[in-house]
Amino acid sequence: MLSEAQIQAYHDDGYILVEDVVTGEELEELRRLTYEKIDQSRAVSASDEVFDLDEGHSKDNPKLTRIKMPHMQMPAFWDILKSSKFRSVLEALLGPAVRLQTSKLNTKAPGGGAAVEWHQDWAFYPHTNDDVLAIGLMLEDVKEESGPLLVIPGTHKGPVLSHFVNGVFAGAIDPSDPLFEKDKIITLTGKAGSMTVHHCRTLHGSAPNVSDRARLICFYEMCAADAWPLAGGAGAFLNMNQRQVYDAVQSRMIFGEQTMRPRLKDVPVLLPLPPAPDASSIFKTQKSAGAVSAFAKADQKAERAA
Repeated sequence: MLSEAQIQAYHDDGYILVEDVVTGEELEELRRLTYEKIDQSRAVSASDEVFDLDEGHSKDNPKLTRIKMPHMQMPAFWDILKSSKFRSVLEALLGPAVRLQTSKLNTKAPGGGAAVEWHQDWAFYPHTNDDVLAIGLMLEDVKEESGPLLVIPGTHKGPVLSHFVNGVFAGAIDPSDPLFEKDKIITLTGKAGSMTVHHCRTLHGSAPNVSDRARLICFYEMCAADAWPLAGGAGAFLNMNQRQVYDAVQSRMIFGEQTMRPRLKDVPVLLPLPPAPDASSIFKTQKSAGAVSAFAKADQKAERAA
């Protein structure tokens, strides 16, 4: 699925765009399930275990930031990870055994769906090594005005920037940080069925969706099986006994065997603690901790358009 040039580009730049990963009936089914789920959110008035609601959500005008863990809500989103195309990409970048950490279907509503401020995933969930990445599967065409993923090439090889505000983990960098090189930003647009792949330390974000269509991207966070999360940043494994932890990692294996011997690598680590006042999602983490927006002008434009 990946050419040698794409593999090298991932290692050099920290991201790639892969086209036509999901097509035809499979793509239509994922899209159908997503819109069906958005429609179900009309009955919800507050964020819950399935939906993160955006400002202005109502029965008549459903607006979501996210459908949580779609691979558990809609089995087709788990099954697609088992496809030969997905597997070939993951094997090329992570090796013979790969585990899913979590998934989220970011559904940026039309006319101003929330921005995601600039951050590095690694700041949220450091592991014993950084063979960790995120895939963004586009369920609809993603254009400039849709609020596409933005990345800065090469940042996966540099430092982890501060994601703190007043000593609290804010899940976003300060846009005035001198290491935030805005002139190097790359915009990743693409057709439905394409996917982005970015390294866990690649600096990225996305502007509000100012188009008239929802921006539907399912993000899967995955790692090599010998990358184990550090407890202070691993909410998925806290408050579990040994059997529960073992069962959890086994249930998330996409392919290959789960090793019990973590691979340790000299990587920069700072735990995402103390937490933001509301750490229930990246959107609420950034907002409640007072993260400074790099997209303030885009937010104002979206408000005027609405």
